Amino acid sequence: MAMEATLILIKPDGLKKSLTGNILTRLSETKLEIVAAKMVRVSHALAAVHYQHLKEKPFFEDVLQYLMGEYHDRRKVMALVYYGEGAAVKCRALAGATNPEEADPVSIRGSYGRITTRGVYENCIHVSANVADADREIKLWFQPDEIIVDLYPTQIVVETVEKRSWT
Repeated sequence: MAMEATLILIKPDGLKKSLTGNILTRLSETKLEIVAAKMVRVSHALAAVHYQHLKEKPFFEDVLQYLMGEYHDRRKVMALVYYGEGAAVKCRALAGATNPEEADPVSIRGSYGRITTRGVYENCIHVSANVADADREIKLWFQPDEIIVDLYPTQIVVETVEKRSWT
């Protein structure tokens, strides 16, 4: 298997239910390396680009609201990049099927997921479907300097940016 990276998001319902430790423990079974991690406030724009493949679905806005934390009063996700041989396949196998009702009961989604009365899949975790999706998604959620290995070609850009700093 080739060295690759995959994006993992512990979604707002996973954070609200204090499942972060349980999920990370399960993911440790993959023997992959975490090469990036951060807490992210998910904007509508980020959620929409992340889930662009669902844009024509009737539940699109519900999925965005879910990822933004509107349903769980947790307006954040934990974003991680796992790296190693077969990262996408290994993490997807542990996560289980997207639909918690169809997921293997010992998978992360089978153990902790549910479908709400509104029909929203609360499946606690996102894992990139494949290497191509991981490439696109990692670049959405992380800047090159936030990842401790060089996953993709980069360039140096010099610009003046106004940003907050500690006083």
